[in-house]
Amino acid sequence: MTTLNEADRLKLRIAWAYYVENMTQSEIATRFGINRIRVTRTLAACREEGIVQIRINAPGSEFAALEADLERRWDLRRVIVAPRPANGSDTRLIIAAAAGSYISDQVAENQSIGIGWGRTLRLSLNYIGKRTVPGLSVVALMGGLTAASRMNTYESASHLADILDAVCYYIAAPAFTKDEASKNVLLSQDIILEVLDLAKGVDCAIVSVGSFDEDSTLVSLGLVTQSEVESLREAGSVGDLLGHFLDVDGEVINHPLNKRVVALHPSQLREVKSVILACGGPQKLPAMRAALRGRYVNTLITDEDTARALLP
Repeated sequence: MTTLNEADRLKLRIAWAYYVENMTQSEIATRFGINRIRVTRTLAACREEGIVQIRINAPGSEFAALEADLERRWDLRRVIVAPRPANGSDTRLIIAAAAGSYISDQVAENQSIGIGWGRTLRLSLNYIGKRTVPGLSVVALMGGLTAASRMNTYESASHLADILDAVCYYIAAPAFTKDEASKNVLLSQDIILEVLDLAKGVDCAIVSVGSFDEDSTLVSLGLVTQSEVESLREAGSVGDLLGHFLDVDGEVINHPLNKRVVALHPSQLREVKSVILACGGPQKLPAMRAALRGRYVNTLITDEDTARALLP
């Protein structure tokens, strides 16, 4: 049995008081002898850490027309639009909540699920209900990081497998090798080829796209240098999908970084039955359009503002 420390115990008691007992934040502050700001921050932490999972069941969506327009515009099987976040909340959180709820509903016995990387994907796992799904396997679609990080594909795949009591498969290689020769050596190993073959055959893939802004996963983790970012831009790239850098039309560009990435190739996503793109925000729009033009995905989960921007 897990032993909770006092800080975690207080988190649980505050969450219970707010969501189950319907107490106001002021009442909770008085009960526990803390200020209201701490109550607000604790409730936000409970949602982000997955201690509290919120699920909304409704017969329809206020964005049904917008979703239908996007499905027609980009020839998509399914579009889910999450409402604009209020009070300056992080857009990633509302997209993650919608993605986690959708993924949770799609999971079935004897399936295989592939997962990429990124902050939104990591956050979405907090909204997937923990349960046992017989015969389920989770496959990392990219190599990982050499240091522990919550955005590591290893961590995301392992966490999803733990939530659903599934078998987990990793690509035992870095996301980017030192050079093309090093990548070729790794790809000669059966242990890596076997997982890449599993990645090609997943029933469902969950991916995001990367941009070149300062908040980019690749940039923030130091996997791509600023000089390489400039080089990618000069070569016509607008962002990446599974570590492969795309041009405005969704084509994988001819660039040294694309010869060093260890991951499922975007073109192989076209053979996957269900490919979910979960992301949003103005900085992601060019890369999202590229992924849509490349026809790499057939399901889109995003926020209201991004959805409207994708229509023209």
